[in-house]
Amino acid sequence: MEGMTGMIITTTPTIQGREIEEYISIVSGETIMGANVVRDFLAGITDIIGGRSGAYESKLAEGRELALKEMADKAKALGANAVVGVDLDFETLRDGMMMCIATGTAVKVR
Repeated sequence: MEGMTGMIITTTPTIQGREIEEYISIVSGETIMGANVVRDFLAGITDIIGGRSGAYESKLAEGRELALKEMADKAKALGANAVVGVDLDFETLRDGMMMCIATGTAVKVR
C-alpha cells in the first residue's frame, strides 16, 4: 500500500520487486480516540445494522489512518521511503477511550 505520504507501507517483511538497502529503525504512531468512544458505541446500539456499527467502524478506521500517518511521518523524518512489517493494535483504555498503535520497521528500498 502506498500511504498518504507517498511511502510504501506494508504488513509483509519484504516488498515484492524492491530490495531493502537499509533497515533504519522501528517506528510507531499512536492515536487515542475520543473519550467515551466505547460507551458511546454501547449506548448507540441502535446504529447497528446486520451486527455492524457504521459509526464505530468509522471511528476505528479514522484512528487507524491517523496512527499509520504518524508512523509514516516518523519514518520519513528518519530518511526512510518505506515501512515494512507493520502491525496494528487496538487497546481499550480507562474511561472508555480507545488507542490505536501502528508499529513497523522504517527502511530504505530501491
